[in-house]
Amino acid sequence: MTSDLSLASLAPAYIRAIAPYQGGKPISELAREFGLDEAEIGKLASKENPLGMSPKAHEALEAALADIARYPDGNSFSLRAAVSEKFAVQPDQIVFGNGSNDILELAARAFLTAGDEAIYSQHAFAVYPLVTQAVGATGVVVPAVDFGHDLNGFLAAITPKTKLIFVANPNNPTGTLLSKSALKAFLQQVPAHVLVVLDEAYDEYLSAEHTSEAIDWLQHFDNLIISRTFSKAYGLAGLRVGFGLMHAALADLMNRVRQPFNVNSLAQVAAVASLQDDDFVARSYAANQAGMAQMTQGLTRLGLSYIPSYANFVSFKVPNAAAVNQALLKQGVIVRPVANYQMPDYLRVSIGLFNENARFLHVLEKILQP
Repeated sequence: MTSDLSLASLAPAYIRAIAPYQGGKPISELAREFGLDEAEIGKLASKENPLGMSPKAHEALEAALADIARYPDGNSFSLRAAVSEKFAVQPDQIVFGNGSNDILELAARAFLTAGDEAIYSQHAFAVYPLVTQAVGATGVVVPAVDFGHDLNGFLAAITPKTKLIFVANPNNPTGTLLSKSALKAFLQQVPAHVLVVLDEAYDEYLSAEHTSEAIDWLQHFDNLIISRTFSKAYGLAGLRVGFGLMHAALADLMNRVRQPFNVNSLAQVAAVASLQDDDFVARSYAANQAGMAQMTQGLTRLGLSYIPSYANFVSFKVPNAAAVNQALLKQGVIVRPVANYQMPDYLRVSIGLFNENARFLHVLEKILQP
């Protein structure tokens, strides 16, 4: 019989070296592990919208179920038209993905190969090194400054081998935000042959003052790729749909490596309906603002420091973070440990509904009591 060791050797060394992505613990898994009632478990680990999805999306999903036996539109015609109108871009500038992670992977597959380099920040989204390593390219990590991106460090790290730069704004898991002026100045200094993937998964949670202007920059920077998602403020995390905006020539190349039917039919109709529900997005933003204030005030009351966040989560520093996380799990509260982001003393908590936030803070306080 073939041993596991010899089977592993069939894959290239750079694949064997990949650390698999670890998602937030599902409610059902925690219930089984500790014998808890699923209804009593609060999940604040995966940056999901606590309001759920738009009522318009829910209605559209019910109507679409009758055709579920048929393949989806491989070109996402209706969704393409909706995104084109919503964001004032041409249809051929859009690439759709099975979540925005798919857009990040498509960029790596289309433009990176062995010997190339991709730059990303310390404490940045774990998928950047994953997709870079998966194609045999080399990741270059720039040390963070105050848990955020050091854009000058990025520029200094560019070499003749650099092909891609990943920038998350706001950043996950730290929630830090680059100013629009700093980001535009950075783009002006990046060589034209180096692509910048700007991950804006949390843009809908930004105030009007901070909302991105990057889509307007597409006409000035042919090397800019913007990644967006329906998983956060739109509440469609379970359906997995995201999109990238870029120069049409880049979109054409990414679509060549995109899997056929990578966005399912339910995801497409729900996303179209979500784009038509500005009121739901506004309510999601307001709930997040109120929840962020509740959460940060509670952490301050407990004497815990945190990284000011512009997203729908906050990372806070706590003694014995791993033990605290385990104690929270036993009480039916799921948050996210971030030791794999070189932040072993921190936990990340998503913003939930008022009662969810209150319960988390109450349980945390009891755990921290001497």
